[in-house]
Order: sequence, then C-alpha cells, then structure tokens
Amino acid sequence: MAGRIRTTKKLAQRINLDYFKTLHGIPRWRRILSGVFVIAGVAWLGWHALAGSPKPYNAGPLARPHALLAQNCAACHVSQAGFQRNATDQACLGCHDGPIHHADQTFTPSCSNCHVEHEGALRLANTSERACTQCHANLTTKHGSSQFASNIRGFDDSHPEFAVLRPGVSDPGTIKFNHRVHLKEDLRGPNGPVQLQCADCHRLPGADRSYKEPINYQKDCASCHALQFDRRISEPALHAAPGVVLDWIRGLLSAYIAAHPEEIPLVDEPDKRLPSRPPQPPARNAAEWVQQRMADAQLLLWRKACKECHSLSYPDGPAALPVVAKSAITKRWLPHAEFDHEAHQMVQCASCHAKANESRETSDVLIPGVQTCRQCHRAGKDAAEARCFECHVYHDWSKEKPVAGKYLIRLLAR
Repeated sequence: MAGRIRTTKKLAQRINLDYFKTLHGIPRWRRILSGVFVIAGVAWLGWHALAGSPKPYNAGPLARPHALLAQNCAACHVSQAGFQRNATDQACLGCHDGPIHHADQTFTPSCSNCHVEHEGALRLANTSERACTQCHANLTTKHGSSQFASNIRGFDDSHPEFAVLRPGVSDPGTIKFNHRVHLKEDLRGPNGPVQLQCADCHRLPGADRSYKEPINYQKDCASCHALQFDRRISEPALHAAPGVVLDWIRGLLSAYIAAHPEEIPLVDEPDKRLPSRPPQPPARNAAEWVQQRMADAQLLLWRKACKECHSLSYPDGPAALPVVAKSAITKRWLPHAEFDHEAHQMVQCASCHAKANESRETSDVLIPGVQTCRQCHRAGKDAAEARCFECHVYHDWSKEKPVAGKYLIRLLAR
C-alpha cells in the first residue's frame, strides 16, 4: 500500500456534484413541515368558509359596547364581491347618530377614522392624537379664520393658556368673598373657632361628581352668617328677594306682638349694631310697633347683613327697596372642556388652586393654568393621559338625534 498515491484530483472525483439536488436532515424536514402547515392552513380556511364562519378574518376583539356584534360582522361591514370592506358611516349612524363637531367645520372625518375597532376592550372615545390634530394643527373654517387657536399639535407648548386665565379676564361674580379670611386659622364659627377646608364649601354632588356643587347660602353660609333681624325672633330672615323678605318679616313680627301685647309700649335698648339709630318713642298700637321694628330690620339687613356679601343699589331712592345684583357665580369655567374633580381627589386642592389661600378679591380667577395640568398630563410612561379626548369631546351631544333601533334581542343574543 506504500506505493498508493492519493492526489487532490483523485479525492475530488469522489464528491457527488449533484449533492444539492437531494435534501437530507434539517433542510428536508423543513420543507416537509412547511408544506404540511400550508396545507393545514388552507384546510382550516376552507373548513370555516364552508361553515360560513368569519373567525379567520377577525381582526381582533371588539370594544365592550360592541361585544354582542362579535359574530355578526355584516352588522358593520358590507360584503362586496366576496371580500369585506371597512365599516361605513351609515352602519355607525344606524345605532347612534352622533352630531357634527361644529357647524363651521370644513372637514368631517369618517367614524372609523377616529374610533378604531378591533383593538381590544377599549373605550372607543379614546381617540388618537392624530384624529384631532389633522384639523386643529391647521384649523380652518368655512368662513375664514376661527375664533379658536388654529395651530394646536397636542397638549404641549402649542396648546394655549385657558381662555379664562388670559389677560383682561376676571371672575364675573358679584358676591363679595375673601378666600384668605375664610381659610385663616381660628376663624369664628357658630360654635367656636374653626379651621375651614375647601371641601367644607366646595362639595361633590351626589349624581354628577365631576363638577363641584354650586355654592348655596343655606348649606354653606347660613350657619355662620345668619340673617338675624330682631332679638325677639330666633328664626333668621329668609334669603330671598327684598320684597319677599319684608313680607315674611312683617308676618313674624305681627304674630309675635299679637301673642305679647304687653310689649307694645316698651322701648327697646339701643342696638349696638345700629349705633346711629336714635331711640324710638313708645308705640301706641300693634301696627306702629310692627312698623318701628320693620324699620330697624331693614337697616340691619340692607345696610349691614346683606351688604356684607351682595352689591345693593337704590335706583328708586334710599327709602325704596334695594335692587340686589345677580350673584353670577360661574358654574363651569372651561365650557369647551371636561373635568372630573372626583378623579383628582387624591390631590390636595391647593396643589392646583395655589392662589386660593391668598385671594382677597371676588374678581380673582382661581382655577389652575395649563402649566399646572402639564405637571401630570404629559408625554411619558410615568405620566397621566394627555391626549385630546381626556378633556375634549368631538360631538356636540346637545344636538344628538334619536335613533330607532333595528335589532331584535334574539338576533343579538345569538
């Protein structure tokens, strides 16, 4: 064997030049399994096609309000030539006829452009930022310029300050109120010193807990600011129009003196609350007694008690009944936005309403500015939601149209 020579050429002659035409091992099994899976997939599609099931074409779960339609694709999608197309606006309006956004708008997006289905059990009102900024990043109207900001790209620096906080705007209320005085320590209360908290007056109502309940005299003021008009009558005066108050007081005084006729000739001691009031002579009869007490009551109410909070005017002369300016307390400061106080109840009031503790004037607007909101509502994983839908709605639901339902319960339940 020593004489045998194994050259490179001889070794190369032993190689099968068609080796790549024959599959072995992993490549062979990969091709076999690929074919098996394709055949299985086609068979699965064929099976559902024969059964009339739309499951293979399901793009994902529906939002919770539409869950009953999960097996009834034709309710929203119109079949065309064997294929399915996007849901039309007519399909949406058949169940809920959402009104337009604004009468002067130049562009109306389709329902599915903003409300994207098949993305899980989401709230369909949680629209993308693009759904709003496609118009509001360059806002135009049918009649030229808009009264609103025309270049808003999100809740960032492009979003303007809230309108009520811009220069030249003040609280239109006429009630004379000093927040600083009412929030100081050891404030005199009906039963001794108290320390008022914001929630003592600004409460969440029982039904709609988004906005604070309007301030009410009987609930929020009467315990400290009682309208006492006579030392003999424990019941305070009504909080009503001056004419109604006087009639009510006259009735109480008349009833009192009828029950105590012996007090008609008595002269009252000077009232410290009326230092300029000269002593009145003894009354000669019940009617004169009532008239004297009515005069004192009017001085106490019009010139002192009511005047502390209300703006009074006397267009018909100082002897006539005063005209009380309407309180004009603002119930909702952001008419174009939604706000939920209950969702923010974990935050201290002063964190947002920072100026309230030092406010002395009614004209002070004390709602937080856009920068305060951005501390939490901003971009980032550790931030609160900041998309447009968080504060704004698209449809003007005050113009919603009634819809006649088109489904039967048995059809939906099936």
